Amino acid sequence: MFYKYNKYIIKINIYALFRAKKLNNPYLCSMSEDTYKTISAPSEGIYTEKRSKFIAIALPVRTVDEVKSHLEVYQKKYYDARHVCYAYMLGSERKDFRANDNGEPSGTAGKPILGQINSNELTDILIIVVRYFGGIKLGTSGLIVAYKAAAAEAIAAAEVIEKTVDETVTFLFEYPFMNDVMRIVKEEEPEILEQSYDMDCCMILRIRKSMMPKLKARLEKVETLRFEEE
Repeated sequence: MFYKYNKYIIKINIYALFRAKKLNNPYLCSMSEDTYKTISAPSEGIYTEKRSKFIAIALPVRTVDEVKSHLEVYQKKYYDARHVCYAYMLGSERKDFRANDNGEPSGTAGKPILGQINSNELTDILIIVVRYFGGIKLGTSGLIVAYKAAAAEAIAAAEVIEKTVDETVTFLFEYPFMNDVMRIVKEEEPEILEQSYDMDCCMILRIRKSMMPKLKARLEKVETLRFEEE
């Protein structure tokens, strides 16, 4: 029994050592560090409460300008609605966001919409919720529940996808070393964005963030190769 117990301890320690080495490896990044979740296409959801109708539209966006453009379109489309509230989240780091109550009591519309974006860990998304007043006041808590539920309906109707955070690298090298470069490209499988072949060859590659350090480490060993400043 003592021998088996020691074997078990040794097995655990070997696994712990492997984990530690993996964590210290600069080429092995956590998947969560260079992936994010968003929606693939627009979607809609509807929620009704005491004759008030809440129409939620979820839209994939990348920039504040896109957000503004969509808001202008839907504000014109639903010109007769009592409120057009919204919230958005941008960027893989999820640091660029905003919530707007559009005349509803403070914190009862934009914040619960944003809360649904956060609880689903989404980014690059805009959710607009249009309210048609039904003649019966819902109160603060009722509004929070309604806007939250409407946003949740739009998200539930959407296809949630995972994307990678990608980086690009630009470099020059002399033509005789083309085979060395192409061998690395074949093995590491980055996307070739641009390439030109003269006496000085130029190439622009794109690859997911966690794989870039290894790619650059291999490329910098190629004779004559030099990286260009981004």
